[in-house]
Amino acid sequence: MTHDVIVIGGSYAGMAAALQLLRARRKVLVIDAGKRRNRFADASHGFLGQDGVNPGEIARKAREQLSAYPTLSWVEGIAKQAEGEKNAFAVTTADGARHDARRLLFATGVSDALPEVEGLGERWGRSVFHCPYCHGYELDQGRIGCIATGPMSLHQAQLLPEWGEVTLFLNGSFAPDEAQRADLAARGVAIEETPVARLEGAADVRLTDGRLLQFAGLFTASRVSPSSPVAEQLGCALEETPFGLQIQTDAMKETTVFGAFACGDAARIPHSVSLAVGDGAWAGAQLHRSLVF
Repeated sequence: MTHDVIVIGGSYAGMAAALQLLRARRKVLVIDAGKRRNRFADASHGFLGQDGVNPGEIARKAREQLSAYPTLSWVEGIAKQAEGEKNAFAVTTADGARHDARRLLFATGVSDALPEVEGLGERWGRSVFHCPYCHGYELDQGRIGCIATGPMSLHQAQLLPEWGEVTLFLNGSFAPDEAQRADLAARGVAIEETPVARLEGAADVRLTDGRLLQFAGLFTASRVSPSSPVAEQLGCALEETPFGLQIQTDAMKETTVFGAFACGDAARIPHSVSLAVGDGAWAGAQLHRSLVF
């Protein structure tokens, strides 16, 4: 069977794209590995109509709604290889099965490379975050720590005072100049130059000099890259962003390989559930147009 579109990645962006195609009665296969980026978080925020809802519940309900369309097929597995060209693509999954389609959509999401701070990984998405719009309000204007990963962390520290009293931990990642220090001071941001030894408790920072500083929550900037190599293996170009690598697309969400599209966190910045859904909906509509015209 040749599908109209194979969607690699069945999270928010992938399902939003699939919905547009299914409503046009197109045959869609979703291949999903079941590892949403926000699977560590208890609640999703900033998504209109779903504010505060468990992200897993949002995904479950979305898949349930897609399943009502008879032209949907769903494979739980890992896409290992994509090959071919427009109107003649093939995707092979980890179990060796081959699936054919006229178009491809990469909605693989991204993987986060976190700062090498002991205890940070276990708290990621629970008390250590990257997006204040998603998690800042719940900190109730308490003390916030920002663990720098490079010069771009300056912008994160400048924004965070909207949500609480901020301490910027340079952690040897960069040295603000005098003008930047003055700007941070004017915003009420304290600068801590002593390196971070580890995280303790819910969101406590142990410094290398032994001090323990307590916070309502912590923020840091991960470096991202597409969570699957299949788009790059197919020949899709990647591009560098302030957040890391993403799949390069044009305004219609088509990659540098004709007939292959990409959306969501893997193909746009910045990242959030609501932005991923919007990007997926646009990509789905453009995929449909590419099948028609």
